Amino acid sequence: MRAFVAVIEERYFSEAAARLGITQQAVSKRIARLESDLGLRLCSRSRNGAEPTDDGLAFLPHARALIGIADRAREVLRGRRRALRVDVLDTRLAPVIDLIRTFHERSEDVDVELITSNGLRTARTTLARGSVDAAFCRVSGPLEDLGSVPADLEPLHLLVARGHPLAGRQAIRTAELAGSTVWMPGNAPGSEWADYYRLLGAAFDIGIDTSGPDFGWEHFVADVAAGRGVSLVGEGTLIPRHPDTRRIPLVDPTPVYPCSLLFHRRNRHPVLEAFIGFVAARHCRFDPDRQWLPEPDRDSFS
Repeated sequence: MRAFVAVIEERYFSEAAARLGITQQAVSKRIARLESDLGLRLCSRSRNGAEPTDDGLAFLPHARALIGIADRAREVLRGRRRALRVDVLDTRLAPVIDLIRTFHERSEDVDVELITSNGLRTARTTLARGSVDAAFCRVSGPLEDLGSVPADLEPLHLLVARGHPLAGRQAIRTAELAGSTVWMPGNAPGSEWADYYRLLGAAFDIGIDTSGPDFGWEHFVADVAAGRGVSLVGEGTLIPRHPDTRRIPLVDPTPVYPCSLLFHRRNRHPVLEAFIGFVAARHCRFDPDRQWLPEPDRDSFS
């Protein structure tokens, strides 16, 4: 049921596999087993992703409810030894995932559970409810009962097709992009990352094209390779490999995307304080001589 819900929400089996931390083949097998048990077809595949059948739509709310019941039952048994639940925007964001993995490897008797969601838009609510213990996101606006520590500054790369005029460059000055447009179909309205790229575009006279739809990483990279447009990606972001694309660092200055660890001040998970300290001790400070950050982010990382 987790595989089924993930496929419907992510639309692509590959994205569902990344979310669940299993292979795409394993996702397919789990859904096939569920459909066999029920004697019904729950979803269908097309070039635009997975779509629920009528039976799948009818089953979806019950599947979510059953998963919720199972999770609550498991939490009762775990008691104080329950996993530290950490919200990440995407498991492809390697700098954040590596930070969590290193903490887990260096800590004895600590379980960590990754949750993927919509960044700051959902983290405020989930942290307040206690359904997650910490969240990685770009922080903006008043935090009220939430606290934060700086976690990461990820340099940006320009993603271009191999035949693009800039494809042979080893680095590109950010100012050289003035007057050009970058294609960012994943910039969801109201998200903290859409706000970041809006500020970046205003600072360097770069147009931000958010036209979509957003069909997932594989289609995004394939479209860039086909000349649909150029885009910006984080240096450590694990995008699908494509022989007809190139990633080129931006320099003088290097735009960096800020990520903070957000937590609720009244959360008493026994591991949370150690995790906050671990993250705070490892972040890199903002270097105004070499890097660019939006003005609202600079104080937190200076």
